[in-house]
Amino acid sequence: MSCVAELAKRRKSVRKFKPDNFDMEVIIECIDVAKEAPSGSNAQPWHFVIVKDEELKRKVREVCERGEKKFYSHVRGELAEWLKSKGLNWEKPFLTEAPYIVGVFAKKKAPYSRESVWIAVAYFLLALEERGLASLTYTPPNREEVAEVLRCPPEYRLEVLIPVGFSADSKEKEPRKSVEEITSVDYFDVPLKM
Repeated sequence: MSCVAELAKRRKSVRKFKPDNFDMEVIIECIDVAKEAPSGSNAQPWHFVIVKDEELKRKVREVCERGEKKFYSHVRGELAEWLKSKGLNWEKPFLTEAPYIVGVFAKKKAPYSRESVWIAVAYFLLALEERGLASLTYTPPNREEVAEVLRCPPEYRLEVLIPVGFSADSKEKEPRKSVEEITSVDYFDVPLKM
């Protein structure tokens, strides 16, 4: 198995972090990996904001939780059941527990900016995993408000907040579908047979 495959199989979303700190240089090294991602027209439409200030992390959490309270008051159906089954609610302590939060922004007018930025996010997540760091891709329901707190210029939009630190989460990685379940050959309705 390749190194990338091993990293991908090992990586999981983490919502509990140890208070242990580490040098921000490690995150910068991972951003250096992320910037190598392909992008539409080679626009490289990403911007990363490393949040390390404790007071700013508290403010980000406060704004996110305000948005989450509204979201949770309206969510229904399958999603509500899934959230309940995972013990998830409007509280987001990982935003202040993790030593860093990395906000990833996309330049709105760049071609395929959202797709390009999310490819860079994938590179970033695997680079973090390679260095033994845990992460979570958290998309707050009120991203515009969070972007304001982080002084985002109007030509960018917040795509995701990624808390980064050492895992204190003992849960197993969520199961994945088999390659046969998610792959077809030539046409969507021709299943892969292995």
